[in-house]
Amino acid sequence: MKITIDSAIPFIAGVFEPYAEVQYLAGERFDAESVRDSDALIVRTRTKCNAALLDNSQVHLIATATIGYDHIDLDYCRAHGIEVATAAGCNSRGVLQWVAAALKSATERNGSKPCDHRLGIVGVGNIGRLVEEYALRWGFEVVRCDPPRKRAEGGDFRSIDEVASTCDIITFHVPLIREGEDRTVHLADEHFFSQLRHNTVILNASRGEVVDNEALSQVISEGRCSAYLDVWENEPQINHTLLAQVFASTPHIAGYSAQGKANATAMSVRAVARAFNLPLMDFYPTEVERIAPQTIEWAEMCATIDRYCDLATESRALREHPDHFEQLRNEYRYREEYF
Repeated sequence: MKITIDSAIPFIAGVFEPYAEVQYLAGERFDAESVRDSDALIVRTRTKCNAALLDNSQVHLIATATIGYDHIDLDYCRAHGIEVATAAGCNSRGVLQWVAAALKSATERNGSKPCDHRLGIVGVGNIGRLVEEYALRWGFEVVRCDPPRKRAEGGDFRSIDEVASTCDIITFHVPLIREGEDRTVHLADEHFFSQLRHNTVILNASRGEVVDNEALSQVISEGRCSAYLDVWENEPQINHTLLAQVFASTPHIAGYSAQGKANATAMSVRAVARAFNLPLMDFYPTEVERIAPQTIEWAEMCATIDRYCDLATESRALREHPDHFEQLRNEYRYREEYF
């Protein structure tokens, strides 16, 4: 069998070589010719897995070392019998810690405490649930918005309009969905921003297209809100005006913890092992220490988070070199999780 792997995926070199022919390619170099005789692909978001890539190939499995799957044409894969495996939940605690650093920064800027804020969480899946759990412990009032969960479970989920009009900090943790009743492209659009309370803080560590970047830039310029962004429309080409306006600007690395990356690689390896009956179901990178989840109080988090996720330092490189987005992302030194 043959496996083609994105060369930027960490901790995977040498894992499959005893069992398969392995080809490593940069994500943007995956093309129809290079994957035609591959049985499995292990990719990241930079590889578009669609008909142009997959037609006339022998690919049976695509494992993406990411939580998102908007780079994969799921309808095509279903129609052609191609299994798709994601690494959902792999980097939840890495993103949680990015959000924690942003919450600390936002409260410090106006001398407030968590209990002074109403935090809207839009998308309450693997990451949103963690943000909710810790935010409640820290003293934030939490408002949840998740229409698919509302339909499935009932419960206390509010509309996006209610979040916009009543919350003073709003954090997005939704997948990118381009059509249908749960469409999330430009979920935060001009209508959304028109409802904001004065000085609302926007956090986006989901997908860039979830927030209309032009509309966000306009409301920031009007002094109506502020923002912390890890993701951007049209990555890796980003809005330089918006980059200069936001409080924190990181190159899509909120989930780039060592443990998150190790989890993603392990989940991808296991997906291939399961599909092709390889003896790798217990694989986990030996280079990374597993961290047991633990609670942490607000004061302790504020005193320690900058050692692990210093948003000011991490933002500086992108502001100084906005055209190096992809390089900064690919060469990012993974953070250590600690709660």
